Amino acid sequence: MTDQTPAAAGKISRTQQLTLMGLMTAAICIAAPFSIPVPVSPVPLTLSNLVIYMAVYILGMKLATVSCVTYLILGAVGLPIFSSFSGGLGKLAGPTGGYLVGFIFLALIQGFLMKSRPGSSLAAVAGMILGTAVCYIFGTVWLGVQSGLPFSAALSAGVIPYLPGDTVKIIAAAVLGPKLQAAVKRV
Repeated sequence: MTDQTPAAAGKISRTQQLTLMGLMTAAICIAAPFSIPVPVSPVPLTLSNLVIYMAVYILGMKLATVSCVTYLILGAVGLPIFSSFSGGLGKLAGPTGGYLVGFIFLALIQGFLMKSRPGSSLAAVAGMILGTAVCYIFGTVWLGVQSGLPFSAALSAGVIPYLPGDTVKIIAAAVLGPKLQAAVKRV
């Protein structure tokens, strides 16, 4: 079974793949700092996961995951690319660190399901939902540990307020992702 996204299928050059990976990493770095604080939660609202959904469409599982890891490394070394223009290991170790690490699993899971059923909108949406759920689990457990909250309270603070927005992001990615994927194939 091969990855059927344009970048991974060999339909574009290695240079184009690296360029796209750099662009998607940059897109995450640009989207993430612009965050909206949520009064009931230490977790801000960002567009990071939307950009990751799109990165999987454009890059495929492997390169999108590398793009997420690159984003986390850049933020960990101190570039102000995490929410609210923050950076450093302290941010990864803080209450929202589990959600950040969860982005890796989001890309892997979405990419794996899309790879297993190329061209299937259902597999793509299922991948986004399942990947987001795993990201939520990582984040919720980490938030609870860091904040001393029971799992149910961490879930209420770190997941419940975000479900409507993430639903909209998944729908938007399901509509726009295939169009971007097709556009990349034409390049």
